[in-house]
Amino acid sequence: MSIVSRVGDITERIVRRSADSRGRYLERLEQQLARTPRRAGMGCANLAHGLAACAADDKATLAGERRPNLGIITAYNDMLSAHQPFERFPELIRAEARAAGATAQVAGGVPAMCDGITQGASGMELSLMSRDVVALAAAVGLSHDMFDAVLYLGVCDKIVPGLVMAAASFGHLPALFVPAGPMPSGIGNAEKSQVRQLHAEGKVGRSDLLASEMAAYHAPGTCTFYGTANSNQLLMEFMGLHLPGATFVNPDTPLREALTRAAVRRALAIVAGGDAFTPVGRVLDEKAFVNGIVGLMATGGSTNHTLHLVAMARAAGVSLTWDDFSDLSDVVPLVARVYPNGPADVNRLHAAGGTGFLIGTLLDAGLLHDDVTTVAGRGLTAYRQAPTLTADAGLQWAAATDRSRDEAVLRPVDTPFQPTGGLKLLSGNLGRAVIKVSAVDPARRVVEAPARVFTSQEALQAAFAAGELERDVVAVLRFHGPRANGMPELHKLTPPLGILQDRGFKVALVTDGRMSGASGKIPAAIHVTPEAAAGGAIARLRDGDRIRLDADAGSLDVLIDGAEWAARPPVGADLTANGWGTGRELFTALRQIIGAADQGAGVIA
Repeated sequence: MSIVSRVGDITERIVRRSADSRGRYLERLEQQLARTPRRAGMGCANLAHGLAACAADDKATLAGERRPNLGIITAYNDMLSAHQPFERFPELIRAEARAAGATAQVAGGVPAMCDGITQGASGMELSLMSRDVVALAAAVGLSHDMFDAVLYLGVCDKIVPGLVMAAASFGHLPALFVPAGPMPSGIGNAEKSQVRQLHAEGKVGRSDLLASEMAAYHAPGTCTFYGTANSNQLLMEFMGLHLPGATFVNPDTPLREALTRAAVRRALAIVAGGDAFTPVGRVLDEKAFVNGIVGLMATGGSTNHTLHLVAMARAAGVSLTWDDFSDLSDVVPLVARVYPNGPADVNRLHAAGGTGFLIGTLLDAGLLHDDVTTVAGRGLTAYRQAPTLTADAGLQWAAATDRSRDEAVLRPVDTPFQPTGGLKLLSGNLGRAVIKVSAVDPARRVVEAPARVFTSQEALQAAFAAGELERDVVAVLRFHGPRANGMPELHKLTPPLGILQDRGFKVALVTDGRMSGASGKIPAAIHVTPEAAAGGAIARLRDGDRIRLDADAGSLDVLIDGAEWAARPPVGADLTANGWGTGRELFTALRQIIGAADQGAGVIA
């Protein structure tokens, strides 16, 4: 079916806006292609250094310069459940490459930090900037110029966006993203959240809370709620960077291993010199990013991607704005209910039909571009398939289900959970912000109440504990933007604010910080731009100012006389404590140059 006219109009707007930057990007890509092959042009001493540690057979293959060599960029570490499965992947990839007469080498590792571990701690202030560090680290690994294609092994919040930025920088090379998959389901998300709230109320102790958390996060693989990590994985499929149906297959299963081997074979099939040559820079075009945003809106994905997709697109010469997200959200229905947008987890989403069903129903409705380049080679229609194992453990793809197996979790476009998508842009005299409406009860999407202003999470939690917030309130947490302290996530605030809301109060959060993919039932205006540290309007707020957050109308305002508001000066804050400890002093220069939230909050130009 032809693309819905509004989606087509938004896409064309992005194409026009990106004409100069995308044109320059493609010119550079062609210049890189013109200088291939790379190893053949190396000096003998240079090449010898790159071969020195190889096995004898691999050394002979590489020295011949005619067989492809795959680079592996890995985010493996064995502390993080999502990345622990990658420990086995390089050897598996090397073996599969050898079987095909090719070679593979780990080009480099990138850092992978877990926001779940650093929540509420100083390490979280490095989290957002780690995205650009990932891109830089991957670039260092690939700078040796030894590779004909790249396999990117990454899953979580900042890692995949950083890897996409690196892939775009090396856009002349074919690339596949190889997932590890979600852990099997543990206790339900509703039960986990309830225990968190009971702990915040002092009704259960630390040992009970820890037992609950360990029952939820209990095995190798991605956390099973639909946060940024799983939003990343869905995006990679919608943007044509995964093999079809690879996203939500559990780790350490025969099907996961078969998909990893298949990724190696596909990478070798799309290198230069063959009929299927697919440099990733041609995959990462305007339509691919629109498809990604559509997938995000249709599933109520992570608010972090209003930052990450802007930065990812810029790396490929594509200019996205928050208006693009908001306008697409207005025309894309919400067809998935996965926690925090509902009780189910991603394993249940996968069982209900998964990405194959999602892409199929959105294609049929004309909400996705099918005429795109993908690593699978047949446009987005190829992603209407699901992988299975044959009786002899071979891999095959068959048409994905065209009917949801569980309409409490996944629905077709013609019977959605709501007619619009998961995110909304807010604008007003407090600036611009993003809100995740898919997780908020429609009856709670408009809040007008007095402000209580804080500059630290600890101060807000202390005020809650002291009973000072037992009323209708808009909690304002400022000086948590990119320039102030690296824009940490603020999930530690969800339990106390959720308790107040459950007690019948009208509650909202307004912040220049982040809440990410786990943004829950509290209406939260996040990523407020300009941020307080840049003199934004949020820095002028005082306790008692009446704030109106209207997610239906898309507005965020302080209700104060215009002349008085204009004359009121912004307040400052002592941010020196944010500058040291837990490695923060190493990031001082990055905080000084980091961009605004609506520009992707990046440090790479």
